[in-house]
Amino acid sequence: MGLLSLGTPLVWDEAKQYADHVRSHGITQFLHIWDRVKDRCGDELLWGDEIEYMVAVFDDQEKNAKLSLRQTEILAKLQAIVNDIVFDRGESDSVPTFHPEYGRFMLESTPGSPYTGELRDLLSVESNMRYRRHLARKYLKPNEIPFTMTSFPRMGVPGVFTEPYYDPVDAVSSHSLFLPEEITNPHARFPTLTANIRRRRGSKVAINLPLFIDTHTPRPQASSAFSWPLLSELNHTPEAKKGAALIDHIYMDAMGFGMGCSCLQITFQACNITEARRLYDALIPVAPLMLALTAASPLYRGYIADVDCRWDVVSASVDDRTEEERGLKQQPLKENRFRIPKSRYASVSLYISEYWMNQPAYNDIDAPYDSAIFERLRKHGVDELLSKHIAHLFIRDPLVIFSESIDQDDTTSNDHFENIQSTNWQTLRFKPPPANSPIGWRVEFRPMEVQMTDFENAAFSVFVVLLSRAILHFNLNLYIPISKVDENMARAQKRDAVHAQKFYFRKDVFPPGPSQPSSVVSSCPSTPVSEHGGPILVNGVNGKEKKLRNCYPLPPKPDDAALPAAVEDEYEEMTMEEIMNGKGASFPGLLNLVYTYLETLDVDEESTRRIEEYLDLIRRRTNGSLRTAASWIRNFVRSHPAYKFDSVVSQEINYDLMVAVDEIERGVRKAPDFLPEHCVRSKQ
Repeated sequence: MGLLSLGTPLVWDEAKQYADHVRSHGITQFLHIWDRVKDRCGDELLWGDEIEYMVAVFDDQEKNAKLSLRQTEILAKLQAIVNDIVFDRGESDSVPTFHPEYGRFMLESTPGSPYTGELRDLLSVESNMRYRRHLARKYLKPNEIPFTMTSFPRMGVPGVFTEPYYDPVDAVSSHSLFLPEEITNPHARFPTLTANIRRRRGSKVAINLPLFIDTHTPRPQASSAFSWPLLSELNHTPEAKKGAALIDHIYMDAMGFGMGCSCLQITFQACNITEARRLYDALIPVAPLMLALTAASPLYRGYIADVDCRWDVVSASVDDRTEEERGLKQQPLKENRFRIPKSRYASVSLYISEYWMNQPAYNDIDAPYDSAIFERLRKHGVDELLSKHIAHLFIRDPLVIFSESIDQDDTTSNDHFENIQSTNWQTLRFKPPPANSPIGWRVEFRPMEVQMTDFENAAFSVFVVLLSRAILHFNLNLYIPISKVDENMARAQKRDAVHAQKFYFRKDVFPPGPSQPSSVVSSCPSTPVSEHGGPILVNGVNGKEKKLRNCYPLPPKPDDAALPAAVEDEYEEMTMEEIMNGKGASFPGLLNLVYTYLETLDVDEESTRRIEEYLDLIRRRTNGSLRTAASWIRNFVRSHPAYKFDSVVSQEINYDLMVAVDEIERGVRKAPDFLPEHCVRSKQ
């Protein structure tokens, strides 16, 4: 969750005076990094996952599952345990790490060291995730459990939903009606970030999710938005009266509702900057698909929503744009520099690769950028696309500035750059190497919702890693206009989007030349290039590779690579099943491309079986024989004996849901419509 600096944070009226200073020095820091590593090449594939947990505490007598606000104490205990394990083993690479997150009920975990391209690393992901959960659980109280659930169903309800209980009346940083101040991580960064978003915006954040209307759901009267239980509690708030709370919606008013959601993220180290930009672009159209497939959050503030995903919740929860920037005032800008179409948490707005496949027509949405920063980058030798990307990120103000960190050595620090980079929360993040670090150019894949079990989280991680290698190996072209990616993001969040929606996708993903899956392997580049320009030897059986890798050389533009008369001819609407399993002769489907890539690897029979189990989950979630987490959760609530078909998730229903999720994760409860039978094979 961004930088966790120590020091004295500035309130917004003080921080905004240093906005230009941070932007200017942030660009200076980026340019120092650019000068040092723009030509760096040959970095091996390293990758890792980040998983966020929420810790719940169970009151079995009252049948109440609540959020445990013991993050500081829990992390201190885990850190001590991790240190002891490291000391006993004499090394730290295999020992996972735990980190704080925005919510005081949240933990973030990562592997102790990055995974490599070795197949044994790919197949160790699930056991590593289990080990992390085991460590976390082992040192919690007996009635506390770490969950990988995207959203807590009853956060913000009237009454007791945290342990210990706090009254939201003293929510000084968010001014929330629903969430107490104490639900936020006490590190100075987090309440300051919360307060400065509100102050910069000029009002509280306003989150409105469409309510799932069930048989007995109370409806508002036409004459008053406040005659209905969902809104009656708001009738004393001026912002709600001005329209912040919408009819037939679940209204939320604090950053905690969004940044209190959990997700699953994957970060890749690329061979060089060119490959990182190529991979970044290629995964942009994939992001909405993976959001839909991992949909896991249909419940908010004690109600059933008519959406399945967190994305718009988080987006609205950190939307610091003023009314001018949101375009709500039609007169010329007076107080702000730009009209900004999107929140800081949004889908990507610009492709950035210079490879010939990236045509100007694909960047077809309004993506404002700072022209002065753009010109500065261009004069320094940064190409137009990357300059525009950076200048677009830097239209934002820094939200948290520590007084002790205002003046930095721009040759050794990149904190000012990261201050703005890390608070642009997009579906993907292009990550330059840190200052004076052995780490290379990276790409972070950010759209996925965290899944309820380690098996699912491992399956989606493995699929994304394998797909990323297939894209590079076969030099696939997945470009569609950014406007269509944005439309896909909106569709991906709708209820049961995997089966009810169609998504825009490219009709022919192969470069000019043979296009059938069976011919792809022989037609694609096969010799990787090392840091020193020589070939990297393939050390497998029958010419097959032993490991996943980086450093795929990009072929030049073929002479017959004629562009279509219209970009609209390159894509069409497809079902998720068509995108995954194929449509017609020219598009084999993403799953089949992964299988074809696997044929290029030297994989033993047991490893093949394990990988197939993961891919089978993706296939069955796609074809509907297994529910998404969101669908399963929604069905559990609506099938509960205490449910009154009024859209309400009661305390009893929530308690039983959390018990069921824990039992499924531990393998003691079967859910044949949700998980395949084989996924319980290694439960402890």
